[in-house]
Order: sequence, then structure tokens, then C-alpha cells
Amino acid sequence: MTDRNIRLTLKVWRQKGPQNKGRVEIYHADHISTDMSFLEMLDVVNEQLTKDDKEPIAFDHDCREGICGMCGAVVNGRAHGPEKGTTLCQLHMRHFSNGDTIVIEPWRSRAFPIIKDLVVNRGALDKLIQAGGYISANTGAVPDANAILVPQEKAEASMDAAACIGCGACVAACPNASPMLFVGAKVSHLGLLPQGRSEAATRALGMVRQMDELGFGNCSNERECEAECPKEISITNIARLNREFIKAGFFSTQP
Repeated sequence: MTDRNIRLTLKVWRQKGPQNKGRVEIYHADHISTDMSFLEMLDVVNEQLTKDDKEPIAFDHDCREGICGMCGAVVNGRAHGPEKGTTLCQLHMRHFSNGDTIVIEPWRSRAFPIIKDLVVNRGALDKLIQAGGYISANTGAVPDANAILVPQEKAEASMDAAACIGCGACVAACPNASPMLFVGAKVSHLGLLPQGRSEAATRALGMVRQMDELGFGNCSNERECEAECPKEISITNIARLNREFIKAGFFSTQP
């Protein structure tokens, strides 16, 4: 595909801080190469804003390779934009047309307070992991790879769930702002392996209780999370989480 330039109208959510009232501001982005990524396009816009002595747009980013989970914004009503299985940093401007209007907003969730513009505090996901998304058993030295036999189907399901990068797109896409896909992925990728089975019950209980305390909503099986997940995590992980939670409720001795 040959390189070409397009002109865009951007409607961007601007908010100075958590306590400030936000608003939508309109910018015109000229000479945007279709070879650019979405974040590179924002870089170009920010460069012009800086030259004009205006405040640049704040947005999250880090590796820009689709593996860190840092980037994220709602683009024309969709988390990470219109392309399936793609993070915002992997979204390229060739998927837009000359003259398009693009609306860019932050993740919307009570548990993700806005820090500035498109940047939100996703520390709630870290608290969910702390509530149970780990294995505390002392395994000693590194065991031989074949010392513990793991059925292939369980190993593959565990690794599929482990592909979650914790970006929060599932929360942004869900009408209830639920992190159930994220929690389900963490419960699955640890609980499906022998090393994580012993804590499966306490992990499911701890993470779901923390989810409620942080102000997240619950799953209503709308499947927007699965549709917008950049790593295409399956909602079968939510079903597994529900089963683990129900079993834990029957057999757990936790108060």
C-alpha cells in the first residue's frame, strides 16, 4: 500500500484533573500519513499544539508493541478502535478515510478515575491481582519441565488466558463496567495448572469480593468485553470464574 496523507477532525475529551469538569475539544489533524499508528497521529497533533503554545493531549502509552497494556482509549465508541484483536498502539491510520471525524474518549468506569484527558487510573486492576491473582506456594528450585504432567488442553487454555495484558478494554466496553473477563482470565490461567489449583477457591473468592469493593459492576453476558479484547480472551473464562466462585462458596471456610 502506498503512503498517502489524510486530513481528520478530532473530537477529544479534555480534562485537567479528577476534580475538574471535562469537555470535548475539536482539532484538525492535517497531513496524517496512513502509515502512522494511532498514537503516532496523536504525537503529531501534540507537536502542533506545543508549537501553538497549547496544552498537549495526555494519553497513556509505553511499549507501543501491543504487549504492555498501557495504551487505551475509546475511539468512535469502541475500546481500542474499530479493528478486532488490536490495541490502540497497533491501530493504523490506513483504517480511516480522508475527512473522517474521530471521537476519542477515555475509559469510562467508576473504578477508573480520570487523571488527565485520556489517562485514567487503572490501579484497581493491580488491587484485583493482589487480592488473589498469584501463587504463594514455595516451589523451591526450578523443577524439571516434565516433572509435573499437565494435559495439553489445560495447558493451552491456561496460556490463552495468560495472554491478557490488563489494559482494561473489557471494563471500558462493558455496559456495567465489569472486569469479569480480566478476573476470569487470571483465575483460569493460574487455576488450570496444578501449581495453582490449591488456591483456586480462595483466589476466586478474594478477587470477586475485591471487585465489588472497588466499585466495578457485574457481568450481564453482553459479550462486548470479548468483542473488544485486543487479545481476544474468550468469555468461557468468565464461565470458569463463576463455577470456581460457586464451588468456593460451598466449600470455603473464609468468613
